[in-house]
Amino acid sequence: MRMLTRLHQLPPRVAAGVVILNSGLTKRSADAETAAGLHGMAAGTYPFLKDKDAQEFVRLLSKVEIALGTALLIPAVPSLVAGAALTAFAGGLIGLYLKTPGMREEGSLRPSQQGIGIVKDVWLLGIGTGLVLEELTGD
Repeated sequence: MRMLTRLHQLPPRVAAGVVILNSGLTKRSADAETAAGLHGMAAGTYPFLKDKDAQEFVRLLSKVEIALGTALLIPAVPSLVAGAALTAFAGGLIGLYLKTPGMREEGSLRPSQQGIGIVKDVWLLGIGTGLVLEELTGD
């Protein structure tokens, strides 16, 4: 019987999981100014979020991060499921990087000083897609 999480998948799952879980736990107590900043950045890139209340948005984001971080840390959650969720989450972060003005150097994919904090999350995309591809190909 095949395990839901292979032993070599644990280090990247734990690395991503603890970072995302910590982020979600930290956002639980976000003040109004922090919530407004996070919401403003997200709504600027993803216009469907504009009508969402900033505090409500951050509470939901916190819950998503806590759930995703926990799923990555629990080996009983299949790597295909955890990897797909991580890939979707990381894709949203990379979308922020690509679509938010000032994150990249003019005419380039290279990050500006402002974009370094988000572009570094590309490692999450790599971990998520790696987990998904391994589970889909059986390698």
